Amino acid sequence: MHDPMLTVSVPDEAARIALGALPGDVRVLVWDGVGEIPPHGHEIEFFVGRFNTRPRRETLESLPRLQVVQLVSAGVEPWLSVVPKGVLLCNGRGVHGGSTAELAVGGMIAMLRGIVPFAMAQRAHRWEQRFTEGLDGRRVLVIGAGDIGTRIATAVRVFGANVTLVARRSRPGVRDVSELRQLLPSQDVVALAVPHTDDTHHLVDAEFLAALRDDALVVNVSRGGVVDTEALVTEVLDQRIRAFLDVTDPEPLPAGHPLWDAPNVLITPHVGTIRGWEERAYRLVREQILRLRDKEELVNIVGERY
Repeated sequence: MHDPMLTVSVPDEAARIALGALPGDVRVLVWDGVGEIPPHGHEIEFFVGRFNTRPRRETLESLPRLQVVQLVSAGVEPWLSVVPKGVLLCNGRGVHGGSTAELAVGGMIAMLRGIVPFAMAQRAHRWEQRFTEGLDGRRVLVIGAGDIGTRIATAVRVFGANVTLVARRSRPGVRDVSELRQLLPSQDVVALAVPHTDDTHHLVDAEFLAALRDDALVVNVSRGGVVDTEALVTEVLDQRIRAFLDVTDPEPLPAGHPLWDAPNVLITPHVGTIRGWEERAYRLVREQILRLRDKEELVNIVGERY
């Protein structure tokens, strides 16, 4: 007999609490997909997963009613090989976009305005007044025109930057990625806001970096693997370009890695997400659950060419 309940699985008790009260025909299980399947587990239709803790594909394939795997992260790379065929994979687009874009712009401003040298001078009790750069009039290339990329573009335009958006498909206001190499030599800042896929792995390689003008700034808030770290190290050690990195490859960055002491580099430890993200994330999850229950179209569906 078909169970009329919609069964949902969330990864931990904190997630269940963040989800809040749901209609009586929605059953919530606490299970992250690892270990023994709990009672009613084979009834799961909606599975909420963590970015860094994944079940085996065989486990998800053993759930006969599974329709949706919902993540609370924008990135889905580790899940692409886990989600069974025919099951929708949805991400957390919009949950972390504002905070990650904010960090990207903050990193740009910190580098252009010389905040780190000023902070070092403060610690030494030195009044070192000097003019710095700013975003006004800078040419900023944003690679990735999704939630994060468009927010970065919107923000830096407020400060007078001339922005070019690039994505894998052109559309009004967005250039095609095939034009990238022609655009690079004229840019002052390049911000990376793309997922890490086969197409974007080491997108920023030695050739890419060599095409940039001297003293250009590379901002990476996407994934470490989008940048060829060895090529980046060569350029920053030569002090030809600058970088703000919230993500690195490898990650965490080992204590002895040359990027730590490289001049003109500012590193934050993958902190694009801010406090309170759980409330935003599980508001989205709740909406998705109700859409599935009411047979409405879900949002944030990840396509084949994510």
